[in-house]
Amino acid sequence: MQKVYSVGQINSYIKDMFDQDFVLSRIGIRGEVSNCKYHTSGHIYFSLKDESGSIACVMFAGARKGLAFRLINGQQVVVRGSVSVYERGGSYQMYARQIQLDGAGLLYERYLALKQELEDMGMFAAEYKRPLPFYVKRLGVVTAPTGAAIRDIINISTRRNPWIQIILYPALVQGQGAAESIAQGIRVLDRAGVDVMIIGRGGGSIEDLWAFNEEIVARAVFACRTPVISAVGHETDTTISDFVADLRAPTPSAAAELAVADVRGLLGQMELYRERMRRAMVRRTENLRQRLLGSQMRLSHASPGQRLNAGRQRLLELENRLQERMQANLREKRHHVLICAEKLRGLSPSAKLAAGYGFITDENGKRVYSAGQVRQQDLLTIYVADGLIRVRVEEAVPDGGSQYGKDRDGEDQYGEERDAGTGRADA
Repeated sequence: MQKVYSVGQINSYIKDMFDQDFVLSRIGIRGEVSNCKYHTSGHIYFSLKDESGSIACVMFAGARKGLAFRLINGQQVVVRGSVSVYERGGSYQMYARQIQLDGAGLLYERYLALKQELEDMGMFAAEYKRPLPFYVKRLGVVTAPTGAAIRDIINISTRRNPWIQIILYPALVQGQGAAESIAQGIRVLDRAGVDVMIIGRGGGSIEDLWAFNEEIVARAVFACRTPVISAVGHETDTTISDFVADLRAPTPSAAAELAVADVRGLLGQMELYRERMRRAMVRRTENLRQRLLGSQMRLSHASPGQRLNAGRQRLLELENRLQERMQANLREKRHHVLICAEKLRGLSPSAKLAAGYGFITDENGKRVYSAGQVRQQDLLTIYVADGLIRVRVEEAVPDGGSQYGKDRDGEDQYGEERDAGTGRADA
């Protein structure tokens, strides 16, 4: 009966055969670098290829001292090391201990030659670069209809602007006819009138990305009237279309972020600005209102009407003071008049006559105030309160030579100066 082995036993047996082979344990292989990846652990994974085939290679971090340059796709190198089997995967690969440059690969040479030619023609010049519009309504995309690139562009674009219109031209991005398909897509979307166009695909080897290094694609991008964003491969991948395009994005996702404005964020920012503007307007209005009130107060104090009112108030106060002063003077004068009237009443002849006194005149109407003024048989008139009495003098007897009721100064006891020819007598 035939013996049956496990997969691990077979892989281990094949590995032992590889390790015991003298040629495979110390071998140098010439080829073109492809699918080069630097792992975070420090290991370098790549492939060596030529016209007839390819072989997987790995350089562990401990052997990196045998690499004096940065390994990139398209380089023609000589790798020295050993070929062995990776038991877990059942595949063989070359474990590199030393890598030396062996001149540029054919594809890389073509790349450099076309790049130099187009640069000399001025197709990379900055003055031909067009700015992207701030707000994009219609976004054109030239890429494969399936794959991560279009999904990333759609997801990011619609998240940033839910109302954006995305027009996809499903192009071949790899293999025969890919360059012609990409160029045709650029021309079609340019005629469709999109606002911005993204051309690109996901990462890959230099062969996978080679369609974007073709001259037909470069000339289509240069002739396009629509701003073009080139988003080919990963961040480290650079193609001819990146240099010709108006803007280069490291990835398709980054291209979508560059092309499509964040409308939700913009609306939020506008709402914030609107609130700030409203508060500023309220503050400004309140400040102007306070200034207006202050100006109104100053104007009211300085206005002619206010001054007239103040003057009118002053005149009223002066008028009141004048009225009060006049009333006081009138009261004072009235009191003085009353006093004088009382004095006059006390000196009135009628009052004296009413008190029993008489007023004596001679025949000529002259006042008689002395006994020496009359003689016997003179006719006298005596005025009393209720009339007059005519009498004839029988005898005039002077009172010891003194004048009756007359003081030294010739005035009577009532303070009145006697007139010539007048006198006073009892009734």
